[in-house]
Amino acid sequence: MPYLLRVELPDIPGSLGRLATAIGEAGGDIEAIEIVEKSHEGWAVDDVLLETAPGAMPDSIVSACNQLDGVRVIWISRYAAGGNLFLDLEAVESLTEEPSDALTRLVEVLPHTFRSDWAVRIHRASGTIDRTESAPTDLPFVEIERACPLDVDPDETHPDDETIYAGARIDGNEIVVIGRRGGPEFLDSELARLGHLVSLATSIARP
Repeated sequence: MPYLLRVELPDIPGSLGRLATAIGEAGGDIEAIEIVEKSHEGWAVDDVLLETAPGAMPDSIVSACNQLDGVRVIWISRYAAGGNLFLDLEAVESLTEEPSDALTRLVEVLPHTFRSDWAVRIHRASGTIDRTESAPTDLPFVEIERACPLDVDPDETHPDDETIYAGARIDGNEIVVIGRRGGPEFLDSELARLGHLVSLATSIARP
């Protein structure tokens, strides 16, 4: 079973080795690692894609990681977005394959690139234009100037919705929104990447 682990750890030599050892001893096999954020204070946030051995429990992996000095597991969940981490470079290559369809393709690649559950493109007047499977169909257009977290009131029929939302501006009439059910929160570095990728897709589609 694939899982995605987001972990904060000291940005020093040997940290990843200690983390990999702890995960392995707890029954996890690391498939890929991506650095999500680095700080000037000496820590990093990494996303770790891993497979669990038969009988291994994700709670055991979390406990093993948290026992390491300076290491904190931020979030772990089953990883259903695909078989590997989808990097920004791969997203850009996908956007440039068919420039006229770059904004449609953007919606398709955002969940993989940002490990979110869905993405949707919303027009001010027309509402939803493009969406991935499981994306809400009735999200409203909101005025935003840059990529940022969004406060979205859960629908009355889904009062326990714990989705974390982030959005970015395409132009004055369109935005894209991505959502993660249950977290983690979108980091500032992720929001900056989101804004850059949306801006790039816009420039490719509308030269």
